[in-house]
Amino acid sequence: MDHSTNSKAFLLDLALYLAAVFLIREVYFDSFGFLTNGLFWSFTGLAVAAWRMKARGVTWADLGLCQPTHLKKLVTVTAMTLGMSIGSIIIFEILKDQFAWDLTADTSNEAAVSKFGNLKNNWVLFFTIIPVIWLESFLEEILDRGFMMNWIEKVFSNTLFATVLAVILQAAIFGFRHSNDFSERSITVGLIGLGMGLGYVIFGRNLWPLILAHCLLNTASMLDRVG
Repeated sequence: MDHSTNSKAFLLDLALYLAAVFLIREVYFDSFGFLTNGLFWSFTGLAVAAWRMKARGVTWADLGLCQPTHLKKLVTVTAMTLGMSIGSIIIFEILKDQFAWDLTADTSNEAAVSKFGNLKNNWVLFFTIIPVIWLESFLEEILDRGFMMNWIEKVFSNTLFATVLAVILQAAIFGFRHSNDFSERSITVGLIGLGMGLGYVIFGRNLWPLILAHCLLNTASMLDRVG
């Protein structure tokens, strides 16, 4: 298979995957909560990704879902990835205030109540939903950074341009998918995806530091709503 044919095959895979992860969100079971529906959407994406990976002879270990060799490196890379994600958000907030950017307001706090319930001083609810939050964090990292980034790179034959484009595109898609608009929330989530993508490329393409960083970010977000 030549590079052109190979690229078209991965482009088709990517199109199928993106169509699935966006269209499946049109399906919502009212009898279940947001978290259950969210897991249904994520596992649908996982099924499509695994299907296309099997067709291309790619394993999750190939994408970085393999045991880290050094605990110190795992902790260091997790911290640095967190730092890049948080740092990019801080820079965005400074620029937004400095230039008075007119963006759709961030309604994530109100949305969180409708999605997760009122977490204010509700530790029982927090400990009930946090394992699901961690599972979602795991799935987002293996799909957005693991599958999607690598497939974008393969479409462009694994060039440096492909890697840069993959980091940017996956972050944009990641942000948009969380709010379906161009708002402060979509940009903030996209910047988190940008930090995770950079961490993936710079620090050896192991997914576990990203998974841990993502879990820590989401745990902090949930804790902020409890306190």
